[in-house]
Amino acid sequence: MSDVSSAELRALMARVPSVEKVMASPEFLMLAAEFGRSQVLAALHHALETWRADAQAGQASVASLDTAPLAISVGEMLRDRAQARLRSVFNLTGTVLHTNLGRALLPVEALGAVVTALTQPINLEFDLETGKRGDRDDLIDELICELTGAEAATVVNNNAAAVLLTLSALASKKEVIVSRGELVEIGGSFRIPDIMSRAGAKLREVGTTNRTHLKDYEHAIGPRTAMLMKVHASNYAISGFTAEVRVDELAPLAKARGLAVVVDLGSGTLVDLTQWGLPRETTVRETIAAGADLVTFSADKLLGGPQAGLIVGRLELIRKIKKHPLKRALRVGKLTLAALEPVLRLYRTPEKLAERLTTLRVLTRPADAVRVAAERVQPVLQRTVGERYAVAIEPMFSQIGSGALPVDVLPSYGLVVRMADGKRGGRHLLALEKRLRELPRPIIGRIADDALRLDLRCLEAGDEAELVAQLSGVQG
Repeated sequence: MSDVSSAELRALMARVPSVEKVMASPEFLMLAAEFGRSQVLAALHHALETWRADAQAGQASVASLDTAPLAISVGEMLRDRAQARLRSVFNLTGTVLHTNLGRALLPVEALGAVVTALTQPINLEFDLETGKRGDRDDLIDELICELTGAEAATVVNNNAAAVLLTLSALASKKEVIVSRGELVEIGGSFRIPDIMSRAGAKLREVGTTNRTHLKDYEHAIGPRTAMLMKVHASNYAISGFTAEVRVDELAPLAKARGLAVVVDLGSGTLVDLTQWGLPRETTVRETIAAGADLVTFSADKLLGGPQAGLIVGRLELIRKIKKHPLKRALRVGKLTLAALEPVLRLYRTPEKLAERLTTLRVLTRPADAVRVAAERVQPVLQRTVGERYAVAIEPMFSQIGSGALPVDVLPSYGLVVRMADGKRGGRHLLALEKRLRELPRPIIGRIADDALRLDLRCLEAGDEAELVAQLSGVQG
């Protein structure tokens, strides 16, 4: 319809059924039994208002006011609203610790502790020995110190918060000396200079982008200096004619001047990853042993735990940090602590870590095992996408992700979808990628070099069976 007259519009509006009559119909009684009368009533009002707006624009159909189509429309609306916005997906992007997909997956050991914390009272801030109020950090600080060699520790909600709190507590209205080559920006526009400014500290840059020497730090120290800070280049690497000052070189200078050395390790790891054939990354323990007074790092990256930021180091500095007003605003809740403790306990048995810690298990998965999985999934995906596309098994390189070891890659295998006729995919590949994202459990891959690429490194046995079952139920 179009260009309806006033008389036609009045006639159309007169066809709108009574809400009570519609609600009394068998179709809507069934919807009310499923979703509740109040939700169905609100959705029906919305559907009728939408129809009235369409009628005024000359785009309404009287047939859509019948009870059956109204019930279908309202039912779809309610089911869409009822669907959880936070959903499980298949991470086939090739990035293991994918920030947008939740980073580290927790091992099964953490699940029971989280369920207990969700469903039962726990001693979050209650000292069972004295019967008095306790400190929630006491639940895990001894374990963290055992694993890192630090004197004390505290936990906040992420590593950005750990850096902000450290600077606010120890360097407000004072100078912090940082190499120009370490003024990082990570995802979400987290920039070291901006964090310093928000913390009330003044940044003092030294050296150049590619070369910084000990004398640069020494010449910059003044009466307003609070600390010397090193920042891990978590998402880039500077190569060629370069020089940087190691922590063990910086520590004697800082000690002689009565200053603290603070190291933001970013991702942070508690074990030497080379024992599993992974690239070298300095551990937290090594950083403390080299002379760092404080180290900040993430719990949800290489450590393989829940989102949290850890601050470890000298007892007197940790005490100052914990007394700062921001500590309460940035503290973690019971679910984070419940999940973090069992993850940390896994590190007490390093010989079993690659089996039990999900992140490490996925990172160390042999490429041949990934290839075998690809051979099982390939024919199923080919049937699903149909003859228009060609699905091939090809070698790939996975990334660790989340700023961890940015230039290192892991040999892997995956499925590559191209147009069967050899032409450029363009909108057809985009449509297929969207189609996979709209499945009950969305499949997330990436389009590159005119092909849809699905890296199967993160597809473990249980997920593979679910993926195959889902694809088998999709029409080609």
